[in-house]
Amino acid sequence: MPARPRGVPWSIVGLPAPGPAPDRVEKLRLFGQFVGDWDIVDPLEAAARTDPSRRIGEVHFNWVLGGRAIQDVWGPVDTQTGRFVAVGTTLRYYDPGLDAWRSTWISPLQREVRRFIGRSVDSEIVLQEEPRGLRTERWIFSDLTPESFRWRAVRRLRPSGPWTVVEEMALQRRR
Repeated sequence: MPARPRGVPWSIVGLPAPGPAPDRVEKLRLFGQFVGDWDIVDPLEAAARTDPSRRIGEVHFNWVLGGRAIQDVWGPVDTQTGRFVAVGTTLRYYDPGLDAWRSTWISPLQREVRRFIGRSVDSEIVLQEEPRGLRTERWIFSDLTPESFRWRAVRRLRPSGPWTVVEEMALQRRR
């Protein structure tokens, strides 16, 4: 049985990777910048952005599958115990044929599997959901810095309708 890569805390053999695949380092930077641990704070509460104890959730990104993909796990913090509760995971990989990222969100708790295509658009990362009937959604990473970013979901209920923000989070890199 192969040994677990050094410095990788996960225990599923073959899943974790120590870093990006060498032949795609440049293209993998788009989501590679998020590798690490993040606290989710209330985007409207200024005090929460400077006080990690005020976190409402967390997300953890890591390299997987030989460094060709990034997996993340998202979830809230249980208000009773203060512990992380995993809600879902995303597996993202760069597809050179599309020159874009394929991204699949899986949430057993929400009973959802959702697929997106992601690209850099101006100073944001925009993931466009693959069509699901009349409803369409985008997930947007914005205000990107090495220590923070914003994430929001916008939804359009009909093809020519307006985009409406349905969820928004502010994230701070855990120190």
